[in-house]
Amino acid sequence: MPESELDLVILGGGTGGYVAAIRAAQLGMKVAIVERDKLGGTCLHRGCIPSKALLRTAEVFSVAKEAESFGVELSQPKLNLTQAMSRKDKVVGQLYQGVQFLMKKHNIQVYSAVGRLMGPSIFSPQAGSVMVDYGNGETEILAPRYTLVATGSTPKSLPGLAFDGIKVLSSDDALNLTSLPEAMLIVGAGAIGVEWASMLSDMGVQVTLIEFLPRILPLEDEDISKEAARLLKKRGVKIVTEARVEPASLEISGDKVRIQAEVRGTDTMTMEANQMLVAVGRAPVVDDIGLEATEIQLNKQRAIVVDENYQTKEKNIFAIGDVIGGVQLAHAAAHEGIHAVEVMAGFHPRPIDYTMMAKCTYSRPEVASVGLTEAEAREQGYQVKTGKFQFRANGKALVFGDADGFVKVVSDANSDDLLGVHMIGPHVTDQITEAGLARVLNATPWEIAHTVHPHPTLSEALGEAALAVDGLAIHGS
Repeated sequence: MPESELDLVILGGGTGGYVAAIRAAQLGMKVAIVERDKLGGTCLHRGCIPSKALLRTAEVFSVAKEAESFGVELSQPKLNLTQAMSRKDKVVGQLYQGVQFLMKKHNIQVYSAVGRLMGPSIFSPQAGSVMVDYGNGETEILAPRYTLVATGSTPKSLPGLAFDGIKVLSSDDALNLTSLPEAMLIVGAGAIGVEWASMLSDMGVQVTLIEFLPRILPLEDEDISKEAARLLKKRGVKIVTEARVEPASLEISGDKVRIQAEVRGTDTMTMEANQMLVAVGRAPVVDDIGLEATEIQLNKQRAIVVDENYQTKEKNIFAIGDVIGGVQLAHAAAHEGIHAVEVMAGFHPRPIDYTMMAKCTYSRPEVASVGLTEAEAREQGYQVKTGKFQFRANGKALVFGDADGFVKVVSDANSDDLLGVHMIGPHVTDQITEAGLARVLNATPWEIAHTVHPHPTLSEALGEAALAVDGLAIHGS
């Protein structure tokens, strides 16, 4: 017999899924999660957390090599990749235990199995029941009032360029490297590609970063992209833009991998390294979850189509996170999940405004942004004014010994409304939230500037950039 007393069953226990489950439990719902792998999903086990743990290792190694400039004498620093991987796994393990504890605390049932949606049946007159497949011939049926699909995404490869886990790597594969190559090709210069380029370069790997579009970090403000490229090149990263990789040209010979790319539509360039990491985005996980038994629709990117409340065409089935495409950020998935379950509970939450959703790239230096880029603001018809402040004029950045980068503020010249904030520099991923709050409160640069930023702090750079919008920066050149 089916479990029919459940209010909500969630397919997928990643960040979006387990946060939604906790919020639903807080609202008095009886909740179950069906997860085929581990609670925490991609973000905890194969994405956000492990990659940032390794980026921290790379950062510490970089600082250690510059220790003498701080007056600290060290013997020749050496990277121990085995220890770095062990530390990464320890961080992941600790957080995994925390998620498991939260499920018990909120009385959320967790099924370690494959879950598939069912169509209308004897168990329910509407689609949305879930077949739980334990993989040993045993199955169970859950028949909840609502179902939430939060199955996430998986690394996307290029057609004809399949991952082999040895020479052609996904970001998942790269997290399990047992040794570092002398040279690495990275195809794709979005956030994931740039993070890996920064990390591997700091670890001593010769990196070539290849991007199809005219600039790296193409979703960021153009000034940020240019500065990120300049600083990566300064560290020895080779960057090739407007390059179309030709999968058919792939050659693997001995310890080398070679591939050709058409550059700027005319030249053909052959590139060689020991391994190649393909970071061209992520594909929604929609196969083998039973969508064919429902009326749920997919778009051209094979992402689930939802409305502003994350309802699918089946009104009792919702979907959130990477599986619906969009911004594909863990914090976005979490807030989408909260929104969806509040709708199920009869609330009327305000639709999420993605221009208030911060983006972060954890490279060295870090990149963070919220709101419109300068180009987007102009395209939308705003009369734009901007302010910029360099970290080299910030006392705390100089104390850190990390003063590359700047803060850029974009505002509406007519209303003075804040339209966007764009940062590249030390610890900017920890500073962007002030700008996000300013956007939520519909603040102006004047209000940011007149918020007292303590001295010396990195946060002063945002205050100065806000002043610079009107040419009033105190320490600006």
